[in-house]
Amino acid sequence: MTPSTLWPAWGLAVLLALGGCATTPGANAPAPTEASPSTAAPSAPAEPATDARLQAPPALLPTGPMKPLATASLPPRSVVSLRPPADLWERIRRGFAMPDLTGELVTDREQWYSTRPDYLLRMTERSRKYLFHIVEELERRNMPTELALLPFIESAFNPQAVSSAKAAGMWQFMPATGKHFDLRQNAFRDDRRDVLESTRAALDYLQKLYAMFGDWHLALAAYNWGEGSVSRALARNKAAGLGLSYSELNMPQETRYYVPKLQAVKNLIAAPEAFSAKLPLIENHPYFQTVPITRDIDVDLAARLAEVAPEDFRALNPSMTKPVILAAGTPQILLPWDNAATFSRNLEAYKGRLASWTAWVAPATLKVADAARRVGMSEAELRRVNAIPPRMLIKAGSTLLVPRTDRLDADVAPAVADNGQVALAPEVVLRRTTVRARQGDTVATLARRYGVAAATVAHWNRWSAQAALKKGQAVVMYLPASAATASHGGGRKASAQRAPARKGAPAPARKRR
Repeated sequence: MTPSTLWPAWGLAVLLALGGCATTPGANAPAPTEASPSTAAPSAPAEPATDARLQAPPALLPTGPMKPLATASLPPRSVVSLRPPADLWERIRRGFAMPDLTGELVTDREQWYSTRPDYLLRMTERSRKYLFHIVEELERRNMPTELALLPFIESAFNPQAVSSAKAAGMWQFMPATGKHFDLRQNAFRDDRRDVLESTRAALDYLQKLYAMFGDWHLALAAYNWGEGSVSRALARNKAAGLGLSYSELNMPQETRYYVPKLQAVKNLIAAPEAFSAKLPLIENHPYFQTVPITRDIDVDLAARLAEVAPEDFRALNPSMTKPVILAAGTPQILLPWDNAATFSRNLEAYKGRLASWTAWVAPATLKVADAARRVGMSEAELRRVNAIPPRMLIKAGSTLLVPRTDRLDADVAPAVADNGQVALAPEVVLRRTTVRARQGDTVATLARRYGVAAATVAHWNRWSAQAALKKGQAVVMYLPASAATASHGGGRKASAQRAPARKGAPAPARKRR
């Protein structure tokens, strides 16, 4: 093979390279020519020149003098930094994607936060346990990272926070909304406080709201005020020919300040130096990891085996409402990244009893004292551990936390761990009273009037259950205290009395979602 036979192949390569060059060829440069059939590999059999496989695509070759590209002719594109984020705050800043809100309310909240540096520092310091996980989930769902700051507004990143309206957790779920998003609430755990589950539910809910309204500010208003309330406010504005943006809706004061609060925190995170704010360093690294649990285990023992302070353990596992972790209902726990291996190693070496508590299902409706005797506890301890108030009965089927004994030593079954509830009923206090029989009364008719068995009335008075009564005859009855107080000589049936509402009394505060 001679150099002359190779020219067409490498010559075409040079021409193709020149086609992408931004410099103009010299005056003596030969004009580019069309590709030749000899561009096929020399060792391949010769084929007809009309074969399309041997034709170079004409669009790849210049057809005239080459000109430099002007900057304006380049397609616009955002510049993506290849440098990894220095910390988690920078990672959050890079993911900001919501339109900014401006105005007096934002300025007001900026001043509020920036003039309380101690509060801001406590709040941001508390977030370090949870923030990385939230940012990871937002990025996985392609959602704006501003939403990672929402727990600052909802709960100051306190997973144990409970509002006056009974909303709970970092993301402040009401009981009904929590159940709608599969957050379990039973005698042993409340997933509204769970770091992983509550974050999953909150992001599910926010995605649903954004799909409904197509606007993040309206979605956030609905998260605070309720989707129905926002929909009605939009309908009113539309009917009146008014604007449909967040700032133009007529909303309660709490909701009107809601997005401005988030915007103010966003501005502080975006440029802390502009507000003389200090943010704690939060590494762009997971704070915790999940560790499987296969046996019931006391909370304090789990913390000790992980070599973690009990308060830090509870901060990562805030959904647990009792001093024991039931493996059937809580198959994993969260531990600081470096303590997970320590826990597994210490658990394997531990030889004692893992759990000192278990669950007991009440076989019948019982007084607290009777239930305490059955499980070997004092009444005061049973009330304390299970949060049973005074003057209440334990209803049949209730699941109570009781000491683990040799007789009650098996791990709690999944059905109980997942669904156990404590159901209570008011304890009825009977009071001895005397009522007067009406004309034509018998023991049976009088007993029906008061909702008591005829045999019981007969026993109280040492009569026959078929005895007839004289008008005005005194009858001994044991009635609930309220009914006994309301009963008078005419034998009228007691009725519940409702206290009149105070004029002008404020309605109780409630969260609307």
